Amino acid sequence: MSGGRPREACGVVAVSGHPEAPQLVAEGLVALQHRGQESAGVAYRARGGPIRLERGMGLVLEVFPGLVVPGEGSFAVGHVRYSTAGTSDLANAQPLLARTHLGPVALAHNGNLVESAPVAAAPPGPDASDTALVLAAVAESRAPSLEKALESVLAQARGGFAMAALGPDRLWAVRDPRGIRPLVLGRLEGGWALASETCALDAMGARTIREIDPGEFMTIEDGAAPRSRRLFPREAAAPCIFEAVYFARPDSLVAGSTVHALRRRMGGELAAEHPVDADVVLAVPDSSVSAAEGYAAALNLPLEQGLIRNRYLGRAFLEPDPLRRDARVRRKLAVIPSAVAGRRVVLVDDSIVRGTTARHLIGRMWEAGAREVHLRIAAPPYRHPCHYGVDTSRAQRLFAGERPDPSALARELLATSLGYLSLEGLVRAMGGGSHCTACFSGQYPVPVGVMAGATLA
Repeated sequence: MSGGRPREACGVVAVSGHPEAPQLVAEGLVALQHRGQESAGVAYRARGGPIRLERGMGLVLEVFPGLVVPGEGSFAVGHVRYSTAGTSDLANAQPLLARTHLGPVALAHNGNLVESAPVAAAPPGPDASDTALVLAAVAESRAPSLEKALESVLAQARGGFAMAALGPDRLWAVRDPRGIRPLVLGRLEGGWALASETCALDAMGARTIREIDPGEFMTIEDGAAPRSRRLFPREAAAPCIFEAVYFARPDSLVAGSTVHALRRRMGGELAAEHPVDADVVLAVPDSSVSAAEGYAAALNLPLEQGLIRNRYLGRAFLEPDPLRRDARVRRKLAVIPSAVAGRRVVLVDDSIVRGTTARHLIGRMWEAGAREVHLRIAAPPYRHPCHYGVDTSRAQRLFAGERPDPSALARELLATSLGYLSLEGLVRAMGGGSHCTACFSGQYPVPVGVMAGATLA
């Protein structure tokens, strides 16, 4: 987590059959920059040529100035990363490239493996990401081809994951059998594209076709339509509900609706469950703006801009020192005094993970002369760690934790009152359906056991 916010779940992009595939992938990665800011990379292959890899630490435009990838190719796969398994360094920046006896393969991965499969007899090291562990298992495979090796290894995988792999003459994509982590397919002129969110397909000029199905293994060859097969037995789908709450960009499509529309409905449900007599509604920028719109509209309250985000701070990393963490929050968000002075304020946020940001903002509003500060959260209490690709590793570091009393939490945050959207209200806003709600409910759709990165040896 960074500044009390969860680190995003990484972003994957891939393109096939387009002469400018590496540059298109870089465009897609910029659209997914919100999902990962530690590193960026692109692996690509020209027709008949070798797979080349370009990657570095930092933002996409720092790694690829001017969005220029130094090479051409008709196939490419890219990644932006926040570390959830494996250390944050260049060795774990993705895509990862392995030279195997079956040929070269580059792999980009969003998510985390759990349990202890696939098992590599010679793992790449104790600090390796589970992406590297998958490649190590592929390299050891006795399958007759890279495709069969990937199928064999990934069929053993458990957890929440979406992967795109590049071989000498094709792309592969796979999504976990519950569909916890997202992956969508798009159509390009002359080719195909894959991405973690539809906003990346839009940025590349691709038309969204559909989501990759949970448990689907897809192969895309040059000039051919994708072919698919089910890699896992059919299970009940459980896509991550926190994608719509926080991770995904407002213009992306989730469950057939824009994220903006879903968040507005969350705000409306929140207003129905926790109305308050107030003078103004403020949103914590940027992911909470849509929910604040829905809350304000439902109660016929004015929505104003009362918080300013500094957009030029660059990357924000996990800071263990509370004083330095609080200082970074002060630099990132500022209160407009005239929006709160003498007024009863409703502050709408999408979630409270650690509580650092909320506590700071509420304190600043009192300093600016607010009469009341009511905190409304457009999601249930975040009480349980995610083991499927989000950096909330230990429950004791979560603000709500096992403390069920909102009034006690409100006092800790210095808020006049605190109201969370119920899980039932969140699911209603999503239009029903089945979801992974483990971070709210503690009900994990895939048994967690021991994290793969600690046990694949």
